[in-house]
Formats: sequence, structure tokens, C-alpha cells
Amino acid sequence: MNEQNVFTLINQQDGNLAFKMFAFNDNSYFDYLQRNNFYSIIWINKGSGLLKVDFSEYLFEENTMFTFAPYQPFMVSTDKKISGIAIQFHSDFYCIHRNPKETNCDTVLFNNIYQPPFITIDKEAGETFTLVLEKLKSEFQNITENDYELLVPYLKIFLVTASRIKSQSRIDEPKITDTKTPYILRNLKSVIEDNFKEKHSASEYATLLNISPNALAKIVKTHFNKTLTDLITERIIVEAKRELYMTSKPIKEIAFTLGYSDEFYFSRVFKTNTDISPQIYRETVGFGKAELN
Repeated sequence: MNEQNVFTLINQQDGNLAFKMFAFNDNSYFDYLQRNNFYSIIWINKGSGLLKVDFSEYLFEENTMFTFAPYQPFMVSTDKKISGIAIQFHSDFYCIHRNPKETNCDTVLFNNIYQPPFITIDKEAGETFTLVLEKLKSEFQNITENDYELLVPYLKIFLVTASRIKSQSRIDEPKITDTKTPYILRNLKSVIEDNFKEKHSASEYATLLNISPNALAKIVKTHFNKTLTDLITERIIVEAKRELYMTSKPIKEIAFTLGYSDEFYFSRVFKTNTDISPQIYRETVGFGKAELN
């Protein structure tokens, strides 16, 4: 796939991007902070650099695949030549929430606050992805207007393959020993999942885990490369996005469900982390999808 091979589908109803696949040979596409209203998959074939995403920074090497959810802020910094392939798709083209077990990518590739948003691609996986990309390319060359049904199955194969690789890597699981730190890490996720709608402060989680706030902060920063407050906030935003996309609930109701009695304060928190308001997110990413089925 070379520079001439840029394949794009536009949603005829609103004129927005539905699906796009393109090759890149430099960093000009990703050298600025992005908050897109679609999902992004970026496969770096050659080159290395620094990924800045959400509250964290990660060094990366070649054969790394990034995965970003809508309005997740990211940019790639490098002084070296990078090349690879990118896939972008909107929720209206393929909804990862409608049948979550279909690809298993909702909480593995995307919206996964406990793992870095990338995977390492070995030779075997690379060959599989290349084959699927060629199928997508071939299908693009054969489609006519509104006749792109085979693109979605090939995209699903791509997502399933990436999800399996990330699931099998298990890089988020600490090695369990008899020390206190792995015990804390092992229980932190379940404590956050059980309480993020009611408890928003780091100190509350330290109390639940029976550890001092400073000690917990150090453990979280070391293991997740972000603060505990960042982790809690990210989890709240992920849930807010799902509610905005999957339901037609009023924003005030969503805010209350997530522990915010003040709708406007919730909206400020959401905008601080996504750069847009909850209403704009709903209008540009989706609205009441689950209720349409």
C-alpha cells in the first residue's frame, strides 16, 4: 500500500468520515494533538518515537499498533522517519458496542484505562494483518455506492486479531507474589469498577484498600504510568461516553448516575477531558444506538 492508496468512505447522510484506510511515510498526520470523532488504528511498521495519550507518555518502537477511541487525545512525537498504515472508522460504520462479544475490542483495544493503548506486532501477526488489509484494499476497489458490506467483516477480523494479541499479552497483570503491592494492584481495578460512580477521590480508594494515599499513589504511578485521580476520571469519562452513545438519557440523568448532582460541573469535567461538551459528543459520535435495535 503506497501513498496513492488512500481509501475513504463518506457518510452520505451527514458528509462525515465513515471509514478510511491509508498509508503514511512520515509523521505529518500525527504530529499534533488529535481528538477525532472516530476510532483510529495506527500500525507503525518502521520508526520509533514518543506517544502522548490521555495523561501518559510511552516510548514506542517499530511494529507497534496504536488504538484510540473517539475523542481520546493523542499525538506522536519523533525526530525519525516513521511509516505504516492507519485505519479510521466511525461508530455509524461499525458499532463496537452493539455486540460487544463479537470482536471483544470495546474493553480490550479501546476504552481500556488499565493498559497502554498499543500492542506489539510479531511476524505472524503482521502477516495476518497484511492479508486482511489487502482484502480491504481489494474490496475498496470493487465497491459501488452504498455497496460496502464486505468491508465490515474484514474490519471485524482485524479487530478480533488485535484484541486476541492484546488479551494474550496480559501486560496489565502484575506477577502475584506474597508482597502487598501485587495484592493492591490485583484489587484496585475491581474497587474502581465497583465504586467509580459514587467515589471520585483518590483518598476514598486508599481507605477501601487499607493503604495510605501516598503509598497507593506511588504504586499506581509506577504500574499504570498515571495518577489514581487520572485513572478514576478516565473510567468516569469512558462510562459517560457509553451512556451518551448508547442511550437517549438526558445529560442531567447521566451526570446524576455518575455521581454528579450538578449537571454543569459534570459537563465541565467531561469537556476538560475530551475538549468537547457531552452534547457535541452525542451529536458527532452517536445517539441512542442501543434503543434503535
